[in-house]
Amino acid sequence: MSSTMEFVQYIADQLRDMGMISYRKMFGEYGLYCDGKFVAIICEDQLFLKVTKAGIDFYPELEENPHHEGAPASYHLVEDVDDKEWLEQLVRITWEELPYPKPKARIKEGVE
Repeated sequence: MSSTMEFVQYIADQLRDMGMISYRKMFGEYGLYCDGKFVAIICEDQLFLKVTKAGIDFYPELEENPHHEGAPASYHLVEDVDDKEWLEQLVRITWEELPYPKPKARIKEGVE
């Protein structure tokens, strides 16, 4: 079962006050970005937030949980997505600890 667009948009709406929230289809599910940083995966209508020390310190009850069998356990399953303020706070402290993606190298045209 893949995620529904309604769930993806609900999560994006819950986080809209944090900044530029975007999502992109990835391997049949969705990657979630906040101000250009990859912060979470939405898989089977569940939110899996990247694991950071700050996230664990904020909410130690979160357990590392792979978003699908065989995936690395570097994500937290976030079950309470309805508490907007709490969810924003958790994602914000996680976001602060994550690096911005490295710029992609430009492909140089061949030299003759």
